[in-house]
Amino acid sequence: MSGWADRIRAAGLRAAGLVSIFGLMLTANVIPALADPDPAAPGQDPTPFVGAAPFGPPRIAPANGSTVGVAQPIIIDFPGLVDDAGATENAIHVSSVPPVPGKFYWMTPTQLRWRPLSFWPAHTAVTVDAGGTVSTFRTGDTLIATADDATHQLTVTRNGVVEKTIPMSMGMAAGGHQTANGTYYVQEKMPTVVMDSSTYGVPVNSTYGYKVTVDLAVRFDDSGNFVHSAPWSVDDQGKRDVSHGCINISPANARWFYDNFGAGDPIIVKNSTGTYTRVDGSSDWQR
Repeated sequence: MSGWADRIRAAGLRAAGLVSIFGLMLTANVIPALADPDPAAPGQDPTPFVGAAPFGPPRIAPANGSTVGVAQPIIIDFPGLVDDAGATENAIHVSSVPPVPGKFYWMTPTQLRWRPLSFWPAHTAVTVDAGGTVSTFRTGDTLIATADDATHQLTVTRNGVVEKTIPMSMGMAAGGHQTANGTYYVQEKMPTVVMDSSTYGVPVNSTYGYKVTVDLAVRFDDSGNFVHSAPWSVDDQGKRDVSHGCINISPANARWFYDNFGAGDPIIVKNSTGTYTRVDGSSDWQR
């Protein structure tokens, strides 16, 4: 394996439209553009991959033919360590209609991701050609949930129009359970899930311990945070924070949220404490 960590910074320069010529850093707009009837955005390459791939057949997410939310990154898992990170990135051609600028970044030595610099536009068609393994997906509406800890309201917009405002309760300050500021996205949904503090080292019978079955759980990070039904905190929702980090909403609102939000739909937390930077595979939009 060679240089995969160094590629994170280099990929960011390419995505920003910077190229190096004879040691000089130039912006892309001072380089004469070649005539191209369908130019790619910076960070994209619409041409088919040709030749031998420098890696074994990868697994690509989103799945071929799927429809996802506008915050969904492209995730490419390799069967083992790659020999050359640069050659690996060059063998992966991402393109979309409409074209949007984006960047590569390594999440682990065997997992490369690509995301647009801003959210995908609604109803974008995306093609991923990873060394000849081709997958396509689409985005749906621009469906965004914004959790504002200053107002204790979860505001949902669809294509820029407010669709629903939901009273909520987020992570409490006691015990340092605040829900960190950041841009998250839906990763999975479960009709029921058992939440058990002992799974991360806090005994169930301790001050901040718990073990509870919750309904209509929409997970938005890899550290155990969900938007979910919380009938026990309805009186607090819209007023104060009492959770261990999850976003608590009423059973009726949880049903609506569960039915409308899916993989890749963004959830933005603001006016809380701290910024989400955990290395758990969910910090794509803080990178």
